[in-house]
Amino acid sequence: MQKKSGSLSANIVESIRTRRKRKNGGSHAEHRARPEGTLIASYNVHKCVGADRRFDPERTLRVIHEIDADIMALQEADSRFGERTGLLDLPRLERETGLTPVPISGTSKAHGWHGNVVLFKQGTIREVHQINLPGLEPRGALVAEIELSRGGVLRIIAAHFGLLRRSRAQQARMIVDLMSSRDETPTILLGDFNEWRLGNRSSLNTFHSAFGQQPPAVPSFPATLPILALDRIMANRGGLISTVAVHDTPLARIASDHLPIKTTLTLDGVKGIAGASAEAV
Repeated sequence: MQKKSGSLSANIVESIRTRRKRKNGGSHAEHRARPEGTLIASYNVHKCVGADRRFDPERTLRVIHEIDADIMALQEADSRFGERTGLLDLPRLERETGLTPVPISGTSKAHGWHGNVVLFKQGTIREVHQINLPGLEPRGALVAEIELSRGGVLRIIAAHFGLLRRSRAQQARMIVDLMSSRDETPTILLGDFNEWRLGNRSSLNTFHSAFGQQPPAVPSFPATLPILALDRIMANRGGLISTVAVHDTPLARIASDHLPIKTTLTLDGVKGIAGASAEAV
């Protein structure tokens, strides 16, 4: 218990230091060059409601522009109740950035599946699966197999887990059950897992069998003073992705209650299997 508490305390101290650097002009994350390679990102857009409690889809689109990802998972991209209407101008986003939404079925006005949207710039969609996750709240995962234009096939699992610990445990087990073995299609799991705990009670432990050692946690919530690593990106193969980083810019700090996170795909990890037959998830 002391170790966990100390880790959280360290995150708080580091976030306060980072905030002071921002005020003193010492943080220039928004000016860093985009890393080379296939950039993958995850962003809980909080239904386009920012830290200032203002609904502003335009601001959300601008953050997505900033990130300039090749593959991106969004959470809470639809209204939560009723017809779950999509909140972003996806045709405009595609025109301006080249990001195309992975197609889904069975929804008329929603952008995604239970609010989960997967966007990609180049490649061909081979398979799409819309998964209902167990738990008291309606939650889901969107699974897409993308044949990359640079070669190779990549499976993306975009998910948003529930607020209840028992539900998260069930949802993590279901995701692992989708993976037949660690030697199958290179797979990236990403999204908002609503889990900051470590140790035996954490649902994150369930992923070890399918995804191995996870990248170091990156605090992404709340956006104004990030201390909890609720958002995660992990891969089922070692060396498939680079270090996970937070996208911390003035606009991102206010556009949502989560900061986006991102990493770079190592293409050598997916090449050589473009001709392999896709397996159903």
